[in-house]
Amino acid sequence: MAFRRFASRVLASRVCGVRGASLLSRRCLETPIFSSGSSSWNGKSQRLAALGAAGVFTFALVELGFNQAALLEQDEQKSVEALVTTKEARKLDESFISELQAIFEAERIAFDPDERFNHGKPWNTYHPVEHIPDVVVYPRSADEVQAAVKLCAKYKVPVVPFGGATSLEGQTLTPSGGVSIDMQLMKKVKALHIEDMDVVVEPGLGWIELNEFLKPYGLFFPLDPGPGATIGGMCATRCSGSLAVRYGTMRDNVISLKAVVANGDQVKSGSRARKSAAGYDLTRLMIGSEGTLGVITEVTLRLQKIPEASIVSFRACLNYSQCLLQVAMCNFPSVKDAADVAIATMHLGIQVSRVELLDEMQVKAINLANGRNYPEQPTLMFEFIGTENYALEQAKLVHKIVVEHSGSDFVYSNTPEEKEDLWKVRKEAFWACSTLRPGAEAMVTDVCVPLSRLAECISTSKAILDASSLPSAIISHAGDGNFHTVILFDPANKDEAEEAQHLCHKMVHIALAMEGTCTGEHGVGVGKMKYLEAEFGSEALSAMGKIKKCLDPDNIMNPGKIIPRQFCC
Repeated sequence: MAFRRFASRVLASRVCGVRGASLLSRRCLETPIFSSGSSSWNGKSQRLAALGAAGVFTFALVELGFNQAALLEQDEQKSVEALVTTKEARKLDESFISELQAIFEAERIAFDPDERFNHGKPWNTYHPVEHIPDVVVYPRSADEVQAAVKLCAKYKVPVVPFGGATSLEGQTLTPSGGVSIDMQLMKKVKALHIEDMDVVVEPGLGWIELNEFLKPYGLFFPLDPGPGATIGGMCATRCSGSLAVRYGTMRDNVISLKAVVANGDQVKSGSRARKSAAGYDLTRLMIGSEGTLGVITEVTLRLQKIPEASIVSFRACLNYSQCLLQVAMCNFPSVKDAADVAIATMHLGIQVSRVELLDEMQVKAINLANGRNYPEQPTLMFEFIGTENYALEQAKLVHKIVVEHSGSDFVYSNTPEEKEDLWKVRKEAFWACSTLRPGAEAMVTDVCVPLSRLAECISTSKAILDASSLPSAIISHAGDGNFHTVILFDPANKDEAEEAQHLCHKMVHIALAMEGTCTGEHGVGVGKMKYLEAEFGSEALSAMGKIKKCLDPDNIMNPGKIIPRQFCC
């Protein structure tokens, strides 16, 4: 029973925002992904898409095993009980509760401690919990979001938007309690404009589900963060992913949006025109605001044509003699040399769509999690997209660079099955890290530096990580200077928790010293606030605080995130 509860929470949390198996089923089986009247997306394909998104995580359940899963379930339940016992929901005004219940029927409003905890302490954040939300609501429309925010403004109750629960810096924590607005039921495709290559969607729609819908039309949305991420959350955190090196980040792929701001107004940030010089750029203001300026209710996205051909070259490892012929491998003496190859590729103007770097510990984790036998050495993954001839030409140029850096030849994988398998392994890299130390908590962080400093930054950071007793892994979007670390520690061990924080702190300051940023794509949340003054300066933070104060004078919109308290007054 414990394992079944744990399994349902794992699957639900990664796709539906931690609501449990019953709501996962409802989301997969009942909620329409396309506006009523369309026959282009039937219930069966919807269920397959949603369950397919969940299925990428099933290996983790197998790897953990029944005993480990049961122990984790028990630990989680203890955490719930401890938190709820010491952090009771504050007593909300009875009039507020009554008016809220008039907006949402009983099945879409939750006061249950377990459900509130799952929203106040998402599975994937290591940040400590101060409070859990006082109530969770599940709107079906922008009008309901607007009504909820207006009510919260009236009673000065905090509002925290909640999407796919995949953010890593505590963006959905509720340090002041309040209302958690879970957007998972707002997942319609409202309009697809094939000739304009854009689509209008609700914020609760996942990017994986969106691309399943778009595939029959020969189109796709190019951003690919962690599985389970939703469009609203992707906007809020200004995410990117492995394809950003070719297509840009979320700010480059959102044409316009709608959001409910603190006074309950629903603001439209722009039209569907591909470019506009009219007014302030409210679209870019909202993107990356992490719910501190408003709740996103609709997004118009720029789409791309599915390329004619794509070739995936997998692996850049260390030792030439250990290459396996059936797996394309390139070998370098260090992660710095692997990074140098990625940088040289970009300097030559080669049009790669992905350049991913994995260190030896990350490859080891992949082997453990997936039953693979890849050489446990630093690894590069390339993807070349275009016409068949163009993609082959670009791949040959990269092959030449690899050889010049004492690397071996690599095998091209260009069948759909081979490509899907390789990128499935890459996308599951984060989850695979749990196999390096089962039961440990993962402290995940990212930084980004100018491309010319990547090799130096990643090698300096790795030397510090390797000197620590804590197991860690590195994975990098090497084509745009961004890399992530996963540090595994025991949160109950004070020394380990402090050591993990120290490693993250050192990594951030190394990046800042190289004119980089404390986060390339994870966002600020509560975890990176302390670095913003060093990165921007007090004047810039004061300007941000004034914008926040103007749009949210009572500080009800996701309070305690992004801008340090002293700059919000």
